[in-house]
Amino acid sequence: MTTFDNTLNADGALIVGAGLAGLFTALKLAPRPVTVLSPKPLGTGASSAWAQGGVAAAVGEGDSSHAHAVDTEMAGAGIVDHGTAESVTAEAAARIEDLARWGTPFDRDDFGNFALGREAAHSANRIVKVEGDRAGWAIMQAIIAEVRRTPSIRVVEGITALSLARDNGRIVGVFCRKLGDRYSEPVFIRARATILAAGGLGGLYAVTTNPPGVRGHAMGMAARAGALIADAEFVQFHPTAIATGADPAPLATEALRGEGAILVNDLGERFMPAIHPDAELAPRDIVARANFRQLQAGRKVFLDTRQVLGEAILTRFPTVAKYCLDAGIDPVTGMIPVTPAAHFHMGGVKVDERGRSSLPGLWVCGEASCTGLHGANRLASNSLLEATVYGARIAEDIGGLEPVRSLAPFKGIEWDEAEGEKAEHVLRNLPAVQQLRHIMTDLVGVERDAEGLKQALRDIATLEANAEHVTRAYLNMTTSATMVAAAALKRTESRGGHFRTDYPQTNESWEHHTTMTLEEALEIRAGA
Repeated sequence: MTTFDNTLNADGALIVGAGLAGLFTALKLAPRPVTVLSPKPLGTGASSAWAQGGVAAAVGEGDSSHAHAVDTEMAGAGIVDHGTAESVTAEAAARIEDLARWGTPFDRDDFGNFALGREAAHSANRIVKVEGDRAGWAIMQAIIAEVRRTPSIRVVEGITALSLARDNGRIVGVFCRKLGDRYSEPVFIRARATILAAGGLGGLYAVTTNPPGVRGHAMGMAARAGALIADAEFVQFHPTAIATGADPAPLATEALRGEGAILVNDLGERFMPAIHPDAELAPRDIVARANFRQLQAGRKVFLDTRQVLGEAILTRFPTVAKYCLDAGIDPVTGMIPVTPAAHFHMGGVKVDERGRSSLPGLWVCGEASCTGLHGANRLASNSLLEATVYGARIAEDIGGLEPVRSLAPFKGIEWDEAEGEKAEHVLRNLPAVQQLRHIMTDLVGVERDAEGLKQALRDIATLEANAEHVTRAYLNMTTSATMVAAAALKRTESRGGHFRTDYPQTNESWEHHTTMTLEEALEIRAGA
């Protein structure tokens, strides 16, 4: 790596991303020195704050971490790592206690026990929640406050990571750009340990429940640096995004179906009982495809909460109720229009049980990683659990950092509201970004086939070749899109979140994870 003039020093560990995974890792590293990079003010740009359901944990009477692991493996359609599932679920109670100690106001009963919710494919009530559907927001508010109180954590808002920096094969930091500063030289932030926790890729799709900035940047950066990517083809589409036309689409939490809400089409027909024994509580991929096919057939799909909740939806699920009311929908007397939307990526940067990637010096956690926990289809509310478990493991794995009393702020880098809105508006409306999102939705979406996937790869290559002033940020997006489409083309079967209409059956010979480098994905793209 060449000498770079515009250099800052993280003075220890550097965390790219400020969602639950990144901030949890930072708190677990304290009092060792940590610098956290966030493109937006803490809590406003991360998917974690939008999570409605809660954290899955076997903390209820009669439940067990083994039963939780079994449910996880069942939902993952045959390729969940057994040891990973058992170990992660076994750590769940300890991570819940961490969150509670840092101030998360989890719902409790009159005896102080957690009031647990139920979600699809769980065999027991084990969703630790806050005010029904406000878990993500409440957790983030609590840990953000704890981060602000921790002097060994330096938070840098208003900066975007572009590329990982390598030196003699080791990751030694990241190249970044200050918000709104598109044309000057990037800033290089050097670190002794780099943790990538910058989220998934839902925003690569035209219809998504993810925040606008979550567009595959983390996986793209790692792939371009040479990291091994695993299970990229497995994208989970949430079956019940609220169909208001908003971008991103507001979410109607799965917990509503856990309470007994049903899905019907515009003819008043309830269609899920004929598709799966668990009806509306079938695994998400099955419900999402059922809704997708209704829409493809010209029907509309609605979530009906009227009989099981009625007016109680206003107080028990205030987030969903507000989304509805803001869109002119009365969830008390009317039904909620819903549609499948890109929601979670089961794949990502391949990591081991300690969160280490294939690149020395790089750890990855949260949705950016692929731990083997989710397999082909994530069990509801396992994502926040995974983020906390691997955040704690990474903090324990990173050694040699001496404790510090405090870290001085980086001068000249700060959040600017006007510049932030301008930057997001520009990115959201770039024709090349819009074209990429429609390619992914139309050709690499809920249902796929070889012809469409090859067309997607050709179209992505054309976008890269023709995009004016191809930036590293855009290249991260097209890189992630290429990884997903290439892996989907390679897996000639249907399993979990990956459904091929030309290979609709599950094939035992594919009962394993897939791994791929960017070089391999580009070869597949060239062959398309």
